[in-house]
Amino acid sequence: MTDVADALALLKRGAHEILLEDELKQKLASGRKLRIKTGFDPTAPDLHLGHSVLLTKMRQFQDMGHEVIFLIGDFTGRIGDPTGKNVTRKPLTEEEIKANARTYREQVFKVLDPEKTIVAFNADWMSKLSAADMIELAAQSTVARMLERDDFEKRYRANQSISIHEFLYPLVQGYDSVALEADVELGGTDQKFNLLMGREIQKHFGQAPQVVITMPLLEGLDGVQKMSKSLGNYVGLDEAPGTMFNKLVSMPDSLMWRYFELLSLKSNEAIEDLRRRIDAGANPRDIKMELARELIARYHGEEAAANAHRSAGNQLAEGELPEDMPEVTVEFEGGQAPIAAVLNRANLTNNSAQAKDMLGNGRVKVDGEVVARDHMLDTGRSYVIQAGKKRYARVTLA
Repeated sequence: MTDVADALALLKRGAHEILLEDELKQKLASGRKLRIKTGFDPTAPDLHLGHSVLLTKMRQFQDMGHEVIFLIGDFTGRIGDPTGKNVTRKPLTEEEIKANARTYREQVFKVLDPEKTIVAFNADWMSKLSAADMIELAAQSTVARMLERDDFEKRYRANQSISIHEFLYPLVQGYDSVALEADVELGGTDQKFNLLMGREIQKHFGQAPQVVITMPLLEGLDGVQKMSKSLGNYVGLDEAPGTMFNKLVSMPDSLMWRYFELLSLKSNEAIEDLRRRIDAGANPRDIKMELARELIARYHGEEAAANAHRSAGNQLAEGELPEDMPEVTVEFEGGQAPIAAVLNRANLTNNSAQAKDMLGNGRVKVDGEVVARDHMLDTGRSYVIQAGKKRYARVTLA
């Protein structure tokens, strides 16, 4: 993609804020390969789709030909990120950092192109700074400025302790941008203070300030709270394809466009085409299936995505026959049998009343066609009969 307007439109999709948008436009128009930085403290070995929002935006930059830097905060992890915390976060041990970093690296290359990704560790430069260097870095901000951070301010007003080393975290994150000569830094909305600190630190060291792009936290499958394993509203990156399929296809219709915006690598035009299909009467479930297949292919491969609906128990949702089709034989006298009686005798319904109810609601198919209550079946033949979404059998009328 070379057109600046198109590139900017894609990069803005789903973004909460771009600081400053005019600067980003100028950087894109320069024609040079930009350096895109995103930092991850290796604190959570269990990753879910919420963690992949930033990775998706990074991949969009990659596809435009820019250089992406996946920064693992092995040094900042020792400080403990205070963002959003009302207490001092416990620093990670070196063993925990290494173990979690391995998990991150295994997962990120399912989104990012490894050939176009630089993996960096900020201990490589931070551990080499002298005490004098750290004093110079600390001089780039004030206590008053640090207390502008929402979490620090709340803790200060509540007389909760704030350790001096916590003030170093945004300064170190800012210095990372200097060490990497970042043109753009991505982060969550809760990282805005730290990201802007990077601009100030870069100015002090004579570099052009980075553009900051903040991305929102992804809502979980409930559509209300942020995605979290503790809340149970998550889709784990290592979950089985069938589980991912069921979760994504079952999400509220109103949530799917949010997931397309933040997680899909489809173009803006492709997503607009999906919206037009919905407006024209397409079933939202079919559109959610497209999203599910895209994401499952990313984390499990194309074959798993193509077959995910089988392991999810949704074989007949798309008119496909399951591999484990039950075989049932029922006997009837005469040349024909009423469908309601066949359903009942083949144990596809619990009783005659349920059979009639399902027929009245158009929830019974014979050989793929919806049938009514008065439908008759010929004896001496076999039929594939589906009652509802999950009951089906090959029924032979003897």
